[in-house]
Amino acid sequence: MTRTLHCGRFQLDLGTPRIMGIVNLTDDSFSGDGLHGVSARAIEQGLRMANEGADLLDLGAESSRPGAEPVSVQQELDRLLPVLEGLRGSGVPLSVDTVKPEVMRAALAGGADLINDISALQAPGAVEAVAATKAAVCLMHMQGEPRTMQASPHYDDVVEEVRSFLAARVAVCTAAGIANNRIVIDPGFGFGKTLGHNLDLLRHLDRFVATGLPVLVGLSRKSMFGQLTGRPAQERVHASVAAALLAVQKGATLVRVHDVAATRDVLAVLAAVKGEHSGA
Repeated sequence: MTRTLHCGRFQLDLGTPRIMGIVNLTDDSFSGDGLHGVSARAIEQGLRMANEGADLLDLGAESSRPGAEPVSVQQELDRLLPVLEGLRGSGVPLSVDTVKPEVMRAALAGGADLINDISALQAPGAVEAVAATKAAVCLMHMQGEPRTMQASPHYDDVVEEVRSFLAARVAVCTAAGIANNRIVIDPGFGFGKTLGHNLDLLRHLDRFVATGLPVLVGLSRKSMFGQLTGRPAQERVHASVAAALLAVQKGATLVRVHDVAATRDVLAVLAAVKGEHSGA
């Protein structure tokens, strides 16, 4: 497996699980954490997450919640670029969550270290935008698009279909010159999947780990935990942290979370139990 992620300005050691903190710049977040494009608040949150133990920060300026409407390139850039500039000195890699090649190019020019694309660089020009840089990329699977993806998701074999899709996208990226040590894959929990699909993907996460590429899991506060616990998004911290722990136990290398400190504490306990921590 890739042990070091070549991530723009950084070489990220993947010998231990890494936490990606979510900095949501939108005004319609499903999780209730949207910062409405207020740059100062977003920068403050990002710095706090880095201080709490986030190994990367993921900046998103367009909502991808179920039913979300797209925003213009200019609106996305207006939300994103001031925060990207404000967090460049945070000491951790900066990821930008976008599907638009124009936004990718501007973000990469502004210092982004990773492009996190829910459409796996399928937009024309997206692969080339990343290939021309030293940035890493996270390729995610999504059935459909955010406005309609949860209408009636269907798979004959969700694990194999998602795995095959990601393998095909990895092949496209490597053919374009993006080396494997710059690629992360994400099964896309909640993106065109039912509760059953999500649980199947989590049960069989080893199928994705077996590719040898780092696997990112984004389960934090997802609606599946509302279905399982009956709690609203802001009260899904415990379920989310439990899911992050399970994902790491099954081989996930990165977990994308809203609750950095809680996730860090749980992973510290796991490391201790596995003998990776030498306490007094």
